Amino acid sequence: MSYPVRDARRRIQDEHAAIVDGIDHCATQVADPWDTARTTDRDAVVDGLRGALEATGLLEQLPLVLADVVDATGYELRAQPVAAPPYVVVTSRGPVLRATIDPGRLVVRFDVFDVVRDRETGQLPAYRRRNGVRLSVSLE
Repeated sequence: MSYPVRDARRRIQDEHAAIVDGIDHCATQVADPWDTARTTDRDAVVDGLRGALEATGLLEQLPLVLADVVDATGYELRAQPVAAPPYVVVTSRGPVLRATIDPGRLVVRFDVFDVVRDRETGQLPAYRRRNGVRLSVSLE
């Protein structure tokens, strides 16, 4: 029996801890200039994180991580992943890696920001730096 989610998570934790640490560091760089604990500027979060990932070379390494993670599941990629959608997407929460494998779509999220919504006041969503990186792996 195959456990692709477990195998993918284990591969990231065992072999790609430096990438996770690098993503964490990039998110800290994005949030450091904020004068409060959060911002409502989504573009500053996404563009800032993308820029920091590019500057450190991490953005170009994420497709390699994705390929390695898929390999750890025992499945194969249908195409070589690139540092662009649909394989690698930088969102307001953090980088997301996606690959279609035989059992479904493998999604790896590195959440470094939380989205805070206050529907009652009608204010814009705010983005708050998480304490570290929340790694989530799912098969959809």
